[in-house]
Amino acid sequence: MSILDQYRLDGQVAVITGGGRGIGEGIAHALSEAGAAVVLAARRKDDIDAVAADIVAKGGKAIAVPTDVTDSDALDALAKAAIDTFGGLNIWVNNAGGSTYMGPLTGASPDAWRHCMDVNLTAVWAGTVAAVKRMQDGGAVINISSRAARGPVPGSGHYGAAKAAVNSLTETFARELAPRIRVNAIEPAWIPTEVVMNALGIDESGLPGLLEKVNIPAGRFGTPSDIGAAVVYLGSPASGWVTGQILPVTGGL
Repeated sequence: MSILDQYRLDGQVAVITGGGRGIGEGIAHALSEAGAAVVLAARRKDDIDAVAADIVAKGGKAIAVPTDVTDSDALDALAKAAIDTFGGLNIWVNNAGGSTYMGPLTGASPDAWRHCMDVNLTAVWAGTVAAVKRMQDGGAVINISSRAARGPVPGSGHYGAAKAAVNSLTETFARELAPRIRVNAIEPAWIPTEVVMNALGIDESGLPGLLEKVNIPAGRFGTPSDIGAAVVYLGSPASGWVTGQILPVTGGL
């Protein structure tokens, strides 16, 4: 097999949670372009329907499965839908996440804390459990963490704590599931998706000032395609000797 062939995913089936917008959408397109059939999951049916339709229009294979990642039964049904539709399950991307609260840890309500942990941490555990039960021929689990996991995050400490725990889950799952299933994580940094800009209260006009402020060594913000490329690598035979790793995709931060 040539080196370029090792990045191909022909005949593989991939599930992407949070696949309707932003980073998840970029991951879905990247996996499809590499040859995988993709199963898009999110709460917003219109979003995942649109992404699936776009992928199919470009010659790929895709279905949309409305899913609440905080419901373990729904995640189990999602894994089953992948097999029922495409005949297998090889790659699972735990991408869904985010936080509805921004502020100091002392100001977070118990509900805000629980919601953040449910979406960003517990869903990763539950999604991985649902996936590995059905990965009959082995596979790859890829968790989307965050550079926020690496240090203090004033204003989003709950989110940073959840993502730090995702890194720990990744390393432990990798040991427990080896060698049949590989488990890795990706840590994105500044990617100005719609969700991120809304959280920061800025629009496109505010991005140049933000770029100057955060001072990314690579000289630009990241894109969903940057993360999609990393997911293709971690899901493909090219990374067959890589497991338990946390890959920063940060532009040098």
